[in-house]
Amino acid sequence: MIKRLLGTLLLLAIALPASAAFDVGQLMQALASHKGGKARFVEKKFISLLDKPVVATGEMTYTAPDRLEKRTLTPKVETLLLDKDILSIERDKQKLSINLANQPEALAFVDSIRGTLSGNRTALEKNYALHLSGNLDKWVLTLLPSDQKIASLVLRITVSGSRNQVRSIEYLQTDGDRSLLSIEPVEAK
Repeated sequence: MIKRLLGTLLLLAIALPASAAFDVGQLMQALASHKGGKARFVEKKFISLLDKPVVATGEMTYTAPDRLEKRTLTPKVETLLLDKDILSIERDKQKLSINLANQPEALAFVDSIRGTLSGNRTALEKNYALHLSGNLDKWVLTLLPSDQKIASLVLRITVSGSRNQVRSIEYLQTDGDRSLLSIEPVEAK
């Protein structure tokens, strides 16, 4: 009986440091090592006024640390380009550019994506409390707004992935609407 108890305690002692070792700093370091790439996405927006989600598909390109292009192909072609603090939107032959430096709430929202992709913990912690679960092979990072203006719009942002790859981003708004972006990396040929 005592031998079995000691054996169990020894197994726990070996297993605990391994699981406890993975922290936000290590995740940020892994994410920072990813310099970019291409991916396909499926985005589902669950809006309380609609019976079923609005589904969009397309492709994304990320170039570290601050360039992200999201090109929606269905149901309607649209391109969003984030280059540093300028967000450009092109839809139906119309173009709009927004300097996010003049829009602090929008910049904080954008930084939730950009900060995660680039592994920039400082940028994330400006506006969010970070909570990490899992391990390097399968992790979930939850961002809870610490700024009152952001908290009035977003309840939480949940980012999940594997190693240095973000695989999904879910936004839950305070009004109950939510968006789930599933990301599938495309291997370079």
